[in-house]
Amino acid sequence: MLATSLVLLIVLLAAAIPVAGALGTLGLLLDKIYSKMPLSLALGEISWSSSKDFLLVSIPMFILLGEILLRAGVAERMYGAMVKWLSWVPGGLMHSNIGACAIFAATSGSSVATAATVGTVALPLVKKHGYNEPLFLGTLAAGGTLGILIPPSINMIIYAVLTDTSIPKLYLAGIIPGLGLALMFMVMVAVFCVIKPEWGGRALSATWGERIRSLVDLAPPLGIFLVVVGSIYAGLATPTEAASLGVVAALGLAAAYRRLSLAMMKEVLENTMRTTAMVMLIIIAAYFLNFVISAIGLTTMLTDYIAGLGLSKFEMLVAIVVFYLILGCFMETLSMMITTIPIVAPVMFGLGFDPIWFGIVIIILIEMALITPPVGLNLFVVQSLRTSGTLNDVIKGSLPFVLMMIALIALLAVFPGIALWLPNAFG
Repeated sequence: MLATSLVLLIVLLAAAIPVAGALGTLGLLLDKIYSKMPLSLALGEISWSSSKDFLLVSIPMFILLGEILLRAGVAERMYGAMVKWLSWVPGGLMHSNIGACAIFAATSGSSVATAATVGTVALPLVKKHGYNEPLFLGTLAAGGTLGILIPPSINMIIYAVLTDTSIPKLYLAGIIPGLGLALMFMVMVAVFCVIKPEWGGRALSATWGERIRSLVDLAPPLGIFLVVVGSIYAGLATPTEAASLGVVAALGLAAAYRRLSLAMMKEVLENTMRTTAMVMLIIIAAYFLNFVISAIGLTTMLTDYIAGLGLSKFEMLVAIVVFYLILGCFMETLSMMITTIPIVAPVMFGLGFDPIWFGIVIIILIEMALITPPVGLNLFVVQSLRTSGTLNDVIKGSLPFVLMMIALIALLAVFPGIALWLPNAFG
């Protein structure tokens, strides 16, 4: 049964069927092959029950927030400020890429939006200032992944819904690892550019007066972060209401920058509806597939198999990391989360892993999937912004950052307080 399911899934994905269609079709096929009753009759109820969760309303709100900020001119101003503050470090603008991604991540909740926004501003500067192009591209693809680790995060909301975990605690848990990962990225880039100075491009300079004046351009994204996350921890809003407040604040910014127009809002709403429809279709199809595999006993079979391996707590963690690293090379991140977490999470919780801590580990593993070939979404986003060159350049530049993510997971395993200190202190 397990082998048949895997073969069918691989065939459907290899046939280039959209992810939602592949998951839904797999559920229907398993229903026909293994179920004694027509489980497909429950599809209507599953579609409704999986779509009506109030928390899921925050997903289109965060997508809308990212779309508005993308077109409001926030990224250009923010990036200019980061250039003035970080361009003196070995690696120059590559640190500005990572820093700008970290700040924008605190407003958008989306890795793809983060990579696309910062990449649009940064890419024209690669050849102009003589940077090593693959590494520069890698900072954009990997920096973009910070969008789902630094709160707010759409993927954290999905994890919370699937595991009945506190979103405010997950958000708190993501702050230190997210900022720590950004710092690790910067340190790695600086080391590369010290060893190979020609990779770091031509140094840019700025006076202290210019740096101080540029701080005003860092205020808007940080203000959005305080509106969204601050309102949650102040007890003024739920995560869904906080996302809506962020949209209102972003509209105010767009108006202040004179970017708000009917044409802009038409484009923003179209892209938001398109992305939301894709996400919700994947969620519905994955919920139906999970229902089918539970009903035919596949979930129990797989859980018993994993438990029967007799692995220790940390051996299981290593196995999970390897599993997600391999799966992330072939599966889209959202569908990967929805189809695997209901199976993997109970096993890990049963071994004594904290749900909040494990949530952060899962998000880092999902980050890796965004920059591992052949289907790493951020790789394609960055490549789509280029006017020349191949995808191999982006892949080559991104792989060193995967090692930094694995190193962060190792640090979290040894020092779980990196993720749990803030939730325990303030949650």
